[in-house]
Amino acid sequence: MSKPAETELYGPVKSHLVALGYDVKGEVGAADIVARAQDGSILIVELKTGFSLTLLQQAVARQAVCEQVFVAVPRWSGKTGWRAFKGNLGLCKRLGVGVLSVRLNDGYVQMHADASPFQPRKSKVKRGALMKEFLAREGDPTKGGTNGQVMTSYRQDAQKCAIFLDEAGIAKGADVAKATGVVRATRIMADNHYGWFCRAARGLYALSDTGSASVRDQATDE
Repeated sequence: MSKPAETELYGPVKSHLVALGYDVKGEVGAADIVARAQDGSILIVELKTGFSLTLLQQAVARQAVCEQVFVAVPRWSGKTGWRAFKGNLGLCKRLGVGVLSVRLNDGYVQMHADASPFQPRKSKVKRGALMKEFLAREGDPTKGGTNGQVMTSYRQDAQKCAIFLDEAGIAKGADVAKATGVVRATRIMADNHYGWFCRAARGLYALSDTGSASVRDQATDE
């Protein structure tokens, strides 16, 4: 299927705005669509066959002309299309840009976001989790921007437990916690996310072969 032209969006969007009481004209100045309400207020719509950085830049630039700026794109198809659209929808809301989708087979236009200032809701839970990890992490073990393995505070604690067991051989979870200062030592060894630990007996933990190899790698890196 060939990619639709931007002009295919014009008719449905114009009809939608006219039905809302606007006087609509295309290609006025730099704007794809300018619509004027009876009270004299105006809105601008930028048409594109898909979301892009260029579209968002154009929409933000139009905000210097009027407060109500919309973008209009063809309606998505499939789950992948919806996920991409949803991500761009969130970005537009943060920019204060309204979003319209156009179903080209029948010209149906749907408004997904109004053009209004965005006030993001702060999440105390997410902020708390962020600061908890920040404060728990020792030093600054991972460079920002890397796509490699992140040295989290959890991994740092697991390494402390592994190093202790490498020397002690077998130990109770409480003894590992006391010796290393890792309060969650027993839980870390029981969950065994990295495959470093194994239960030697009830309540007793030891290193697995993978754990021993990890300790040797740590010593080599240092």
